[in-house]
Amino acid sequence: MSMQLLSEYLEYLEIEKGLSENTTQAYRRDLTDFMSDIKCELSNINRSQITTYIRNLHEKHYSPTSVMRKIASLRGFFKWLCANNYCTSNPTLTLEQPKVPKKLPKVMTLQEIETLLNQHLTKLEKVILELLYDCGLRVSELVNLKINDYDLNAKYIQCYGKGSKERIVPMGKKAVTAVKNYMPERDYLIQKYRLNTKRLLIHENGRELTRQDVYNFIHAQGKKIHKTISPHTLRHSFATHLLENGADLRVVQELLGHSDVSTTQLYTHISKKRLKEVYFSINKD
Repeated sequence: MSMQLLSEYLEYLEIEKGLSENTTQAYRRDLTDFMSDIKCELSNINRSQITTYIRNLHEKHYSPTSVMRKIASLRGFFKWLCANNYCTSNPTLTLEQPKVPKKLPKVMTLQEIETLLNQHLTKLEKVILELLYDCGLRVSELVNLKINDYDLNAKYIQCYGKGSKERIVPMGKKAVTAVKNYMPERDYLIQKYRLNTKRLLIHENGRELTRQDVYNFIHAQGKKIHKTISPHTLRHSFATHLLENGADLRVVQELLGHSDVSTTQLYTHISKKRLKEVYFSINKD
C-alpha cells in the first residue's frame, strides 16, 4: 500500500506540479529510503519515528544539505497524504531544518572563460561552452534544447527550467555564431545515423547529448585551467559577471529563471568578495 501511494504521489508531482524527471526521481529515492528504514504503514508513522530517522541520517554523516532535502521530501509527501485523507495527522509538522552554512558558488574569471573559449574546440564543444556561459543555462536546459527552441535572427532561446517553467534568454553574437557553425555538423549526423530527433545537441556517435556528457566535458576543461568546475560554474560566472558590469538584479533574476530574487542576491555577495580579493591583491603592501 505504501509503495502504491508513493507512485500516486510521484505521478502527482510530475503531472500536476510539473516537476522535472530529475526532481521526481530525487523524491523517489528519498522516500523509498525512508520507507525502507521505517518499515510500517504510512498511516501509523508518528513524530518520534520521524525524529529517530533524522537522527540516524546525522549519525550516518549525511551532509546538512542532504538532510534538509530529505526533510523537504517528507514534508511534501505527508502534506499530500493528509490532503488526500490517507493520514489523519502530519508527523512532519514543526520539524526543524538543519542549519546549512552558506557557501558561495565557484566563479571563473573572464580570463579563464576566454582561455577555454579561445582554445581549439569542436563545433559541438563550442556550442556547449557558449550556451552555458553566454546564456546562463542549466545543464538540463542545455541538453533538452530542441531545434525550434531558438531564433537566430531574433537572437533568443526559449528554454524550460525547474518545474517546466518557460523563459526567454537573449543570445550574444558568439552564441549565435556557435550555433550557426554547428548546424551543418548536426545535419550531417542526422543523415549519417538516420536520426529522428528534434534535440539540438547530438553526440558525434549519433546519440542525443546527455547531462553526463556535458559534466565530463566541462570537468576536463577545468583541468586545463587547473580548476575544478562544473556546468553550473559557468552559469554562476554568467550571473556574477553581469552584476559586476552593472546589470540590474531583477534582470539577472529573470535571465536565470529564479522564482525568488533572494536566490539571485547570492551573486551580489560573490561580487563583493571578488572585489575585496582584487583590491587586496593590488594593495599587498
